[in-house]
Amino acid sequence: MTDATALAQAIAGGRVSPRDVAGAVCDAVAARENLGAVVAMLSPQAMCAAVEEGAATGGPFAGVPMLAKDLGAPAADLRQGVGSEALRLRLPAPDREGEGRLMKAFRKGGLAPVGLSTVPEFGFALSSEPPAGPVARNPFDPARTPGGSSGGAAAAVAGGIVAIAHGTDAAGSIRVPAAACGLWGLKPSRGAEVAGPIFANHLMGIASEGVLARSLRDVAAAFELTRATRAGATLPERPRVGLAIPADTGVEEAEAAFAVASLLQKVGCEITDIPAPETLGQDVHRLIGQILAVSLATGLDALGVPDREISKLAAANRARGRALSGTEVFALTNRMAELADMTRAALFADCDLVVMPILSSAPPPIGHFPTDHTDIDTHLERMEVMAPCAALANLAGLPALAVPAGVRNGLPRGVQIIGPAHSERAILALAARVAADLPVIPYPHPVAGLPA
Repeated sequence: MTDATALAQAIAGGRVSPRDVAGAVCDAVAARENLGAVVAMLSPQAMCAAVEEGAATGGPFAGVPMLAKDLGAPAADLRQGVGSEALRLRLPAPDREGEGRLMKAFRKGGLAPVGLSTVPEFGFALSSEPPAGPVARNPFDPARTPGGSSGGAAAAVAGGIVAIAHGTDAAGSIRVPAAACGLWGLKPSRGAEVAGPIFANHLMGIASEGVLARSLRDVAAAFELTRATRAGATLPERPRVGLAIPADTGVEEAEAAFAVASLLQKVGCEITDIPAPETLGQDVHRLIGQILAVSLATGLDALGVPDREISKLAAANRARGRALSGTEVFALTNRMAELADMTRAALFADCDLVVMPILSSAPPPIGHFPTDHTDIDTHLERMEVMAPCAALANLAGLPALAVPAGVRNGLPRGVQIIGPAHSERAILALAARVAADLPVIPYPHPVAGLPA
């Protein structure tokens, strides 16, 4: 298997040295610069030192380089910008003491954060095309987006620059890029993974962090490294799986979901068709849009960033966030609780798990989410059309596992399995029973540093 675990085993077995792995990553970044996956890297010397340090840990990923995301838990010596040069000029690069708990957990497992992956400006798109660049492109078709906001992470893993990359998910931002690039990715339950102290609940609890990887075993091992709680929800021996297909889902995405459901049926699950809660999904998406606006206004105002240094779209969204009063923001918390309860009822009234496509169709072309305008509602609508119902798991704090379901017409297709809160281990175990029967994804490039 060509994944992060295999690379760690190759390092441990002496088949490749940490120094050679670091060099291979540097070479891959340069060779695949056209993918726009990477926004910043450590120096070659610092990268080599980080990989050698990781190799000495003895963890499951000992010596494996990874990309941190340019948004979320900070990594030492890497200056985040959240897709904005205005923020990159103002935010300091953290040292080891100021590093996020998530990154510390990754390091204990042997991972070496060596660079930052590309994100959209302030994470506000399902593509990854920050105004100052680089533009992240899909390794399977560079004319298309790898998704967002963890698009650079997905492009880097599918493009072989690194075997595993950090991601965050506030409205589908791990699962959408995973689907677009043929990867596995887990959005954990609210509170399931370690967080803070610098980056924690900036989005009222809707955001989770995790990784994107080429294998389920990598995702499962990364979750064990970062898991905050020991206990977890269990599933029945024969789980009832609801298959939900939103109305405007394309034929290929629907076929992928049917195929995954069929595999689950073969290992004992009971499959039932259920209606996709699309109206509820739209309500949730609009509410999350308000949360993002408030968060943006709060952050930019705190740093004193003027509108002239950000895009027209970001400035308009900032104004929208500023316009919400304190009482209106407090009302959002009550509406969040109401919609979360409605989501759990809609998804699990007659089933234990839900299988649903992640995208409605193939990833859109580069330029689908422009930022040189002020029409926030159209921008939000495009995101909901691209990934209907994706935000439901975020608002309700549910785990959702992105499953690569093969390639059709040259592009990967992805499916998500959504479960009750804190059922990550049960979902991962169930997915492991069918993973070997899923179609093999023909990634365009091998993993940098992994011996053939």
